[in-house]
Amino acid sequence: MPATIRSEFALALNQVATERGIDPNIVLESIKAAILAAYRKDYGTSDLDKLEVTLNPDTGEAKVNKEGKDVTPPGFGRIAAQTAKQVILQKIREAEKKSIISDFTTKIGTVASGMVLRFDGPNIIVDIGRAEAVMPREHQVPQEHYRLNQRLTFYIEGIRTLTKGEEVIVSRSHPGLVLGLFKREVPEVANSAVTIKEIAREAGNRTKIAVYSNQSGVDPVGSCVGQKGIRVQAVINELGGTEKVDIIQWNDNPKIFIQSSLAPAKDIEITLDMEKKIATALVAEGELSQAIGREGQNVRLASKLSGWKIDIRPKTTTPPPQAAAASDDSTKTSLTTSTPTDDTTKTTDLKKDEPEVKEDKKES
Repeated sequence: MPATIRSEFALALNQVATERGIDPNIVLESIKAAILAAYRKDYGTSDLDKLEVTLNPDTGEAKVNKEGKDVTPPGFGRIAAQTAKQVILQKIREAEKKSIISDFTTKIGTVASGMVLRFDGPNIIVDIGRAEAVMPREHQVPQEHYRLNQRLTFYIEGIRTLTKGEEVIVSRSHPGLVLGLFKREVPEVANSAVTIKEIAREAGNRTKIAVYSNQSGVDPVGSCVGQKGIRVQAVINELGGTEKVDIIQWNDNPKIFIQSSLAPAKDIEITLDMEKKIATALVAEGELSQAIGREGQNVRLASKLSGWKIDIRPKTTTPPPQAAAASDDSTKTSLTTSTPTDDTTKTTDLKKDEPEVKEDKKES
């Protein structure tokens, strides 16, 4: 006896296929496979390979055949109808997920606001609007303590393909988060009047960015800092409130750029090995600790920012010949040579609710 799927399902199938962009033939084949699985579950058979399901796409009539003979059990129509409904709904969900993934593919490299939904082992599941995204451990900031329903800004890092499907990956540690936040907070960056050339970041601790003006009369550093530091402070707040951000004016002269990158240290003399791309920085004794930074962080970030390996050495102190001849051994004069730079660096060391902008100005 044939099992009949109500014609409304056939109409619904065509409507859903059109609206959701699903191939009707794929849905029909999925329904046939599901009906066959339902038959095996309820009635069992050792000759499954001899069974075949036929499905009329116009009337919705389904039959189970064995070697060309109709073996559809009485009352199987309800099971077939329910199975077809479940398959159609499943295909709708799959199509919606595919559409969402496709939408987020175009958003890779941008930032989005989201909320922490739950914790899945080392991963954090985040609601970013139309989709749930995953923030793996390697994209989390160790200094941040995440909690349920916490609202944060995330960098959309990419789409990861797994056996169960695809998922959106977001990040709080990626340098792109800093770029996205400056685009959001600084109109000059958003409209490309100011370009962020390079970013070197150690998430949760310190970030250095190199900025360049594409428009005459626009101060790239001042634009990013904002009046009384309000713009850079907004970025820092989004990064958790404790991460320091150094804003440096980019320069195509590597000596000047490396000097600026080593801020807040001053009085630096640079020599370059162009072949090996190694910069030797001679730094005054009093500036060594600032040039190197805590556990070498400042010079490490400066190296990433400039693209040069930086070797920091202290400047030596020697007596001038005239002074040595005119004085005893206890009198010495210190000679240091410094290369002047432009006003290219502003360093922010701002804590939450304590905006302060330090400016290192050097006469050219």
